[in-house]
Amino acid sequence: MLTKLKFKLLNMFREFLVYHSSSLEFRAELILLMIMTDGEIEPCEEELIQKISEEIYGEDRGRARLLSETIHELHDKIINNNGLEYVDLVVKISNDIKKTPRFVSKINIAHLRQFRECLKDEEDLIFHDRVIDFLLDLKEEHGEL
Repeated sequence: MLTKLKFKLLNMFREFLVYHSSSLEFRAELILLMIMTDGEIEPCEEELIQKISEEIYGEDRGRARLLSETIHELHDKIINNNGLEYVDLVVKISNDIKKTPRFVSKINIAHLRQFRECLKDEEDLIFHDRVIDFLLDLKEEHGEL
């Protein structure tokens, strides 16, 4: 119970309390971009969120959990039409990279491609590939490839 409260407070005041919160939020946006190709967080995607969060933050389980919580928070904003739409997410990622070029190194295509295995619909697979192409273009444009 106390742990849940701690993470809710950290999530609410993430910008002030979490070291490099903008980097964590950027990673959450990238992962959400991949999840939203089909609109929902499926169990397969949930497993990948946990796995990738742990790979990114290693021994820092608290930060990995905070990444997962942030992904879910942003997902809720999109689903509930609460000030964030998918297109806004794409624009925000592009703008974040322009403002903070080091963020381009946070785009781990290998991690993001894993979400493809959770998709079944041919249109979702094509859309997923286009999102990956968009991210690869961002990396190339900002000198990461």
